Amino acid sequence: MPDQHRAGLATVLREWGRIGCIGFGGPPSHIALFRKLCVDDRGWLDDQEFEDAIAACNLLPGPASTQLAIFCAWRVRGRAGALVGGAAFILPGLIAILVLAALFLGDPPTWVKAAGAGAGAAVAAIALQAGAALIPAGWKRAPHRRRWIVYLVLGAVSAATVGPWLVLVLVACGVAEVLAQRLPAPTRRPSAALPLLVAAGPLLPLAWTALKVGALSYGGGFVIIPLMQADAVDQHHWMTAAEFLNAVALGQITPGPVVHTVAVVGYAAAGLAGGLLAAVVAFSPSFAFVLLGADRFDRLRANRRVRAFLDGAGPAAIGAILGSAVPLIRALTEPWQYAVLAGAVILTLAARRGPVLTLLTAAAAGVIVVLAGGPLPS
Repeated sequence: MPDQHRAGLATVLREWGRIGCIGFGGPPSHIALFRKLCVDDRGWLDDQEFEDAIAACNLLPGPASTQLAIFCAWRVRGRAGALVGGAAFILPGLIAILVLAALFLGDPPTWVKAAGAGAGAAVAAIALQAGAALIPAGWKRAPHRRRWIVYLVLGAVSAATVGPWLVLVLVACGVAEVLAQRLPAPTRRPSAALPLLVAAGPLLPLAWTALKVGALSYGGGFVIIPLMQADAVDQHHWMTAAEFLNAVALGQITPGPVVHTVAVVGYAAAGLAGGLLAAVVAFSPSFAFVLLGADRFDRLRANRRVRAFLDGAGPAAIGAILGSAVPLIRALTEPWQYAVLAGAVILTLAARRGPVLTLLTAAAAGVIVVLAGGPLPS
């Protein structure tokens, strides 16, 4: 159990809320900010404890940086700290993205639509950057590099083609690696027979989509994109492909975890209530994983079957991040958007600029093109 008195709840609320407000740039930024707070500035955790927290959270499905925020708060102030810290980290970005969703998904002025079209065109480049950044460390840790490449390719192809069934491919890669390492297979596996939710309104299907985002997506981040896109655009038609690109862009330029994108999907499906429902459902598994299992994380990390499973699911998740660029590119409809995408690829992969700067630059380019007479995406 954690030390219950390392900090007061007011301190947790203030510090985790501060990071929730300034945490632009996704998980790398969040990890750096929590390390500075918890290890360097306050000494609440030592280096080894923090590295163990990162490793443990990476073993779990869903948004790893959110789970890290909850876990660090648990270490600092127990269960109450986990609840307060997790909520303080999530809420600033959630409020910001719901306000922006109301602006972008309502009847915005032309320049707002143009900014969204420009930023949306750059999202595929951000996905490629996110996946490429994970390859060196994953390759270095790979116990068998030929299988690692196979899992990577399977994840990429699945993200580009099968949409909502991607999670089954990730699980299959994990189980395959357990068998390949000649370890006893896990006794419990996610069922391939996913429930079919039928409801008079969008709330039940929306809750299922959010649950998949929060509980079934290994790797977090862009792994969730094909899952959400298949449900929100192709199956339920809650939003157009262009609006979905805007949603992903908003998830990148607001502080906090990328999973906030699901709140925009929820807003499109059922207004403010849908946005709040989607956020609550998507983030609930992260709280449950930490609150119910944090004191067992060390045993989880030491479990050979878990390690083997992640040796297979991990590279498949990286491939899924790369493959998510394909449906994002397919959603583009205007020639000038492809030019913006090319510029974004140069900024992210060649110039190594961050996602916030890239998306803001792409948004500005969209405004300039449309104001100069270029067409808006249909």
